[in-house]
Amino acid sequence: MCGISGFLSENAMSDDIVIGILKSMNDSIRHRGPDASGVWCDTKAGIGLGHTRLSIIDLTNAGSQPMHSATGRYTIVFNGELYNHLEIRAQLNQSSLSPEWRGNSDTETLCAGFEAWGIKEMLCRTIGMFAIGIWDRQSQNLTLVRDRLGEKPLYYGWQGVGSSRFFLFGSELSALNAHPAFGDEIDRDALRNYFQQMAVPGNQTIYHGIYKLQPGSLLTVSLRSPKPEIQAYWSASDTALRGLLNPFQGTLLEATNSLEILLKDSVCKQMVADAPLGAFLSGGVDSSTVVALMQAQSSSPIRTFTIGFSDPKFNEAHHAKAVADHLGTKHTQLYLSEKEVINVVSSLPKIYSEPFADSSQIPTFIVSALAQQDVKVSLSGDGADELFCGYGRYATTERIWRQISRLPITFRRKVQRLTHLIPVEAINSLGGLPFLPHNFAKLGDRLEKLGTLLDSQSISDLYQKLNSNWLNPEELVIGTNKSLDSIFDQMKITSDFSAIEILMLSDLLKYLPDDILTKVDRASMSIGLETRAPFLDHRLVELAWSLPMKYKLHPEGNKLTNKWILKEVLYRYVPKEIIERPKMGFGVPIASWLRGPLRDWAEDLLSEDRLKRDGYLHAAPIRKRWSEHLSGRRNWQNSLWSVLMFQAWLLQRNANRHTSRLKLC
Repeated sequence: MCGISGFLSENAMSDDIVIGILKSMNDSIRHRGPDASGVWCDTKAGIGLGHTRLSIIDLTNAGSQPMHSATGRYTIVFNGELYNHLEIRAQLNQSSLSPEWRGNSDTETLCAGFEAWGIKEMLCRTIGMFAIGIWDRQSQNLTLVRDRLGEKPLYYGWQGVGSSRFFLFGSELSALNAHPAFGDEIDRDALRNYFQQMAVPGNQTIYHGIYKLQPGSLLTVSLRSPKPEIQAYWSASDTALRGLLNPFQGTLLEATNSLEILLKDSVCKQMVADAPLGAFLSGGVDSSTVVALMQAQSSSPIRTFTIGFSDPKFNEAHHAKAVADHLGTKHTQLYLSEKEVINVVSSLPKIYSEPFADSSQIPTFIVSALAQQDVKVSLSGDGADELFCGYGRYATTERIWRQISRLPITFRRKVQRLTHLIPVEAINSLGGLPFLPHNFAKLGDRLEKLGTLLDSQSISDLYQKLNSNWLNPEELVIGTNKSLDSIFDQMKITSDFSAIEILMLSDLLKYLPDDILTKVDRASMSIGLETRAPFLDHRLVELAWSLPMKYKLHPEGNKLTNKWILKEVLYRYVPKEIIERPKMGFGVPIASWLRGPLRDWAEDLLSEDRLKRDGYLHAAPIRKRWSEHLSGRRNWQNSLWSVLMFQAWLLQRNANRHTSRLKLC
């Protein structure tokens, strides 16, 4: 795993200046590749490439980058892993298209494949995760590529004015920020969308004119044709539709066998490394399945890592230990004090380089730091929920929509207006009456939430509202009225999709890359740990979408069992009684921390004077929620955390603006 960066220049510069800028860009992402770094430029062509290396495959200098292909046509910088690169090498050797190999790295395999088959065809042959920058000396084109599901990040955009314009790209925004032409104007429309989603969504970034390359995409740009041309070489929507149109025809047993075989192969491929390897283990279905299949294919105990909390509402460490003991792994667990966890908060803006507000970023960083003490690579269970219907919110949304959609929209809007007249705190206070059941607690909050949902026009509209952090963020962000482009508008939905499958696909396209994979990549790579996700092998995605929904969400009596077929695989390795329990998120008690040890930090960032001085957010709605949260009358932890993460990021961004940059001269 590595960090990549580079730029195309319309401005003639000396080799020394270009190399100095590239080294500065490299230095900004050194944490992604602490083992080595390299730069290369062709100032006549206006191209410069930079690379920082985390050595995982072929630890020798034969794997160093930037790397030239055998004929010199392609020069590439590559962040990621090709899990099938040995098979691709064999294909090249058999077809007499292979070069004289210089080493054993997957980067060299990639170069050879580009020369043999062309960029797009080679990409279609890969199994892996990656972000790649490719300079074609023959066509004078720069091509950027991102993996199918979005495991590895890639940012890009034109910056500068007049004749001093540069096309910049990099693994993180900090690499672009290190270029002297970078303009750090905040995109207020992106900021608006961030407050709704807890992460800057889609192809947007927090900076105006800078974008994320979307998963499964290939971008081509040149000085002759400066407008980037983007095409998809793989589509999750197309894959989902093909699966539904060509469903798996076998029995549950046959489907379980097929899933187990493919999962074992994916895990086996991702266990290949020339550096120490382990796995995160929460004790839940997803990570336990990955660890079970790792241990089944290992002759020695694999390393597993988990963290625990003293608060039982957030602690899964004992469950993880039970799984580890049963499988015989070499298990490391760390129980964290409140102080240790809170100390991480100050580093979050630097780790994420743009606002990011999924609070599970904190334990994700800590478990990554724990693993990094012993291994360089850690496998995870990310992606299983989106593929096997693991989130309870899918069935909940479908049930709510089924109930409210029966009512005329005019009636629903009248009821909605009535719910807005009911004092939330007065209804909540009823929960303390001794003769009322426990589930009356926070009834006012629930009624208010229901009121916001009643005017939903579709199940997709309902789903977005249910998962919105600030429902109307245009009332929060100064200077924006632009609404969030719906991911559902970009999906190729037909009548073949059930309501729940529509929601699953939306998460695969949006929530997974924008939130989950962003969280894990930045947290782990900030301390030089590579993470791998066997469930995101695109062959598994294809199989999962061909499986009938009844194999994923299975009715048992009066309840629905999610991830049913995945559990059938897991129970071949781990007893059901060790695993079976309610799903627990990877969270921390943010609500109580904001009233306690984080209160002074939060008060400073949320002060009315600071908010007005910064000029991005209206202070009144923030101060209102802060007051209600401190009093205990309401729990606004998620919406307040999103404001705090923006404010903390903004503070660091403003401090960084005063640091010196190399000059263009």
